[in-house]
Amino acid sequence: MLNRKKTLFRLWNYIYKYKWSAFAALLLSLTGNFLALVGPMLCGYAIDAIAPGKGRVQFDAVFLNCLLMIIFYIVSSLFSYILSVLMINLSQKVISQMRSDMFNKLMDLPVSYFDTHQTGEIISRISYDIDTVNASLSTDLLQIFTSIITVSVSLAMMIFLSPSLTLVFAVTVPVSILLTKYMASRVRPFFNKRSAMLGSLNGFVEEIITGLKTIKVYNREEYITQRFDIKNEEAVNAYYEADYYGSMTGPGVNFINNISLALISVFGSLLYLFGSITLGNLSSFVLYSRKFSGPINEAANIFSELQSTFAAAKRIFNLMDENPEPDDAENAVVLNNINGNVKMDHVDFGYAPGNDIIHDLNLEAEKASLVAIVGPTGAGKSTIINLLMRFYDPSSGTISIDDTDIQNATRSSLRLSCTMVLQDTWLFHGTVFENIAYGRDNITMDEVISAAKSARIHNFIMQLPDGYNTVLSGGMNISQGQRQLLTIARAMLSDSKILILDEATSNVDTRTELLIQQAMRKLMHGKTCFVIAHRLSTIQNADVILVLRDGKIAEQGTHEELLNKNGMYSELYKAQFQ
Repeated sequence: MLNRKKTLFRLWNYIYKYKWSAFAALLLSLTGNFLALVGPMLCGYAIDAIAPGKGRVQFDAVFLNCLLMIIFYIVSSLFSYILSVLMINLSQKVISQMRSDMFNKLMDLPVSYFDTHQTGEIISRISYDIDTVNASLSTDLLQIFTSIITVSVSLAMMIFLSPSLTLVFAVTVPVSILLTKYMASRVRPFFNKRSAMLGSLNGFVEEIITGLKTIKVYNREEYITQRFDIKNEEAVNAYYEADYYGSMTGPGVNFINNISLALISVFGSLLYLFGSITLGNLSSFVLYSRKFSGPINEAANIFSELQSTFAAAKRIFNLMDENPEPDDAENAVVLNNINGNVKMDHVDFGYAPGNDIIHDLNLEAEKASLVAIVGPTGAGKSTIINLLMRFYDPSSGTISIDDTDIQNATRSSLRLSCTMVLQDTWLFHGTVFENIAYGRDNITMDEVISAAKSARIHNFIMQLPDGYNTVLSGGMNISQGQRQLLTIARAMLSDSKILILDEATSNVDTRTELLIQQAMRKLMHGKTCFVIAHRLSTIQNADVILVLRDGKIAEQGTHEELLNKNGMYSELYKAQFQ
């Protein structure tokens, strides 16, 4: 976990990548503020030009100083406008780079990370937290730059005008700093909690929207609404606590600054009466004191925003610091032109240490064979596929393809050697053609049409408004079964030697399933196939059927052999068909 100093350092590293833009912003801020800070001095000169009394006013000096003030303030405003535009561009560059780095990091994270983190919470980091940092960079950072320059120049001018009056700030400024530091230590945990509560709320909302149909089917709207109200109340309370305690700093510092102004007015008047300071210098000093205390008060007012920024940046960098998928082994081989012989030798695995769900698993699939995996829920069927694809690595034992340990092969070549059709289909926002052709480059329309015909989905596609150019909104404007057929058509365009089907026909009707099986036989030709199935009718022609129970192979053999054994497979089969 990052502390505040490390978080600030990481943010600075992003800004430093665009150091020339930052330097230009700093130069503009310095020049613009310097011009604006000359104004109070000119005002004092103008007042001193009036001070000689009636009939002795130096009008030339008054008009000259007023004209210079107008010019300086106009130029300063122009510089401020240019500076604002520059800071907006700088912040957008920084945020664009940060968002890109964050997305690239998500692509590098292992599957285990997404199995243990809510999607909505991750989205919250790449959207809300990034936007929070962006708002701070484009406004608060500019204000901080301006404040530093204003405070420094104002302090120097006040010391020049009256060192004795400046001693007032020797008391009030330390009190303001101590108050701000104390409030920072109290408020920071509230902003960390606020970001966490918002992430939790987003995760809950994403989960509910995904399962909304199930909620309506079971008539659980009221129950879910109550749960949402609790989550919402927690988020509101976290926001209230953060904003409430964060807003206390500004009024406190403002109160101290008002006291300092009162003290300056009293002691300045006394100095004027004794002739230690002119009226013009006293007026300039008061104006500089407001310039000096104003940024301090503004810094206290943006204090809550800065705390929110640090909390958001901390969550962003914590995600970026997550361990990626381990690098490929040194001298890892590239799997090219494989035959498709797969072997698992004494494999043990558990998602949690000390809690194995795969025990001493031995499996051998010869080239172009069809291996079916069946068993009750939780037996470890999908886990075998996760291990084969190296989404996870076994605790012990080896998995090899063509006698090459997959841990000694590059992940990219391993996964390109396999094609998967999952029960949970995934289609993105794009045309039908783009969704089917997703797995390959430079594919032709004829190839896509041929795959669609093999998957028995061509006729449906031609009934769509624009045929293969119809845009699918993430696949939500077609049925679940049709989505499954599109993913099967996508798989048919792959030339990999290993095919994995995880309940690939679970969302189609029986008649369509028979048609799909015919297409599957064409797809499976010459490939080593692993089929996870609950419909035992789909695997009767398998070369070997593995029956898993408690992470072990309880039975294995052909369909007929397993029926004759009258064991677990026979019981599963009879339960479905008799």
